[in-house]
Amino acid sequence: MEYSSFKDIVKDYQVVFFDAYGVLKNSAGLIPGIEGTFKYLEEHNIDYYILTNDASRGPKSLAQYYINEGLTSVTHDKIISSGMLATEYLRLKVKHGTVAYLGTVESAHYLEQSGLKTLPIHELNLRDVSNVNALVFMDDEGFDWNHDITKIVNLLRNRNIPSIVANTDKSYPVSDKEVGIAIGGIANMVEDITGRKFIKFGKPDAQMFIFAYEHCQKAIEVGRESILMVGDTLFTDIMGGNKFGIDTALVLTGNTLPENASDRIKQFGIIPDYICDSAAIE
Repeated sequence: MEYSSFKDIVKDYQVVFFDAYGVLKNSAGLIPGIEGTFKYLEEHNIDYYILTNDASRGPKSLAQYYINEGLTSVTHDKIISSGMLATEYLRLKVKHGTVAYLGTVESAHYLEQSGLKTLPIHELNLRDVSNVNALVFMDDEGFDWNHDITKIVNLLRNRNIPSIVANTDKSYPVSDKEVGIAIGGIANMVEDITGRKFIKFGKPDAQMFIFAYEHCQKAIEVGRESILMVGDTLFTDIMGGNKFGIDTALVLTGNTLPENASDRIKQFGIIPDYICDSAAIE
């Protein structure tokens, strides 16, 4: 398995799509050297966007993290979140009533933009669900896992409503050796228990990449051959980029560990164009 320097790769592209967790940051903070990456991109007029399945907070709040870390150029318009797609679906398909959600109060930002009433699962009364017209899985925090997930199962037994997953990630890196369970993994479990088919937004779905492509004027101008997708997960970032027809770079600072990267690529047949130790440019 041949490794490449991220600096040597990125110079040949005009637009870069970055995943967030495991590529730019983890629970400990920014990946070491990432500040140099953004400096390099700006100096060489390479446009960039952050494509994230993180629907825990709105784009302004997500961007504020990077600004607080000194990356002042990462403004809210640089953030493309799967939560934005969930908002669009609700606006078009759910015209009235209440949207129940699993997640934090901050994650309800996306739902409130649809103009619908929102209700966290822990406040839901299962004896009064006639006005609940949609359910959205937003974030893996902000609820009692046992009590509230059980409540969701029983809600779906009583109401035939669309169930929307705003983050398809099954896990996310919390350190260089550990991952946490993401809301996509919880949603898959509930989907299996209830026998329902959920509506899912986020990588690797092509809709996420189409949304990002149309959001970036420079991407449209230069075409897909000049765009690079950088991610740490084969099944979301790399497969999604491959399906959309853009080049992909797998970095080994998140979900895919250096010691098993080669085996996983061979096992699943999801092949990145490049493999890098990190997206950092120091």
